[in-house]
Amino acid sequence: MSDPLPGASEPGPIRIPDEDLDDLVSALNRTMAEVRQHGVLLDRLGSEADTEPDAGPGSEQPSPATEGEPEAAPPLFILAMGGAQYAAELAGLANWVTHLLLPAYGREISSNRPWCARWYEHPEAVARLHALWLAWQQLTATEAGHTGPSTWHSDHALLQLRSPDGPFAACTTSPARPAHRLLSTPDQLGLAA
Repeated sequence: MSDPLPGASEPGPIRIPDEDLDDLVSALNRTMAEVRQHGVLLDRLGSEADTEPDAGPGSEQPSPATEGEPEAAPPLFILAMGGAQYAAELAGLANWVTHLLLPAYGREISSNRPWCARWYEHPEAVARLHALWLAWQQLTATEAGHTGPSTWHSDHALLQLRSPDGPFAACTTSPARPAHRLLSTPDQLGLAA
């Protein structure tokens, strides 16, 4: 280390005003949330790569796009997925539901707000939760700006999911006595055309 300039005083400690520290903490929390989100996405992508079958005789891999044709993008919505892609997406969704959605927004289970521990067996619940998760990923990203989270909160999908006539209507209202029953669809009742 060099000697200080003759006649120069020793610099004092750097002081940061409290409001700037709050901004710094908020920015750090947003960054950490993004890092966790990216980790989940990377884990999901890694598991998809590990579970893809090797191309071989009889494999049902789509043929690569021919020159000039754009390659088809994989489906974004979970109900359009199948096989390993659906399983990987459901695993990522379950992680988000378990570690973020329920701790923050789960509230008490009641007849006015039913919930099913086996939500992943209810296609409508999977669809609604996946849509919420996709919106959360987009609206909590830095690019969404400061109003993104507010926009996410204005979505009524969670209210519809937990409404008394929603997909969990036949399921539990008491965590001490869990019940699980899938409601019949029009197709199962013979009403579908």
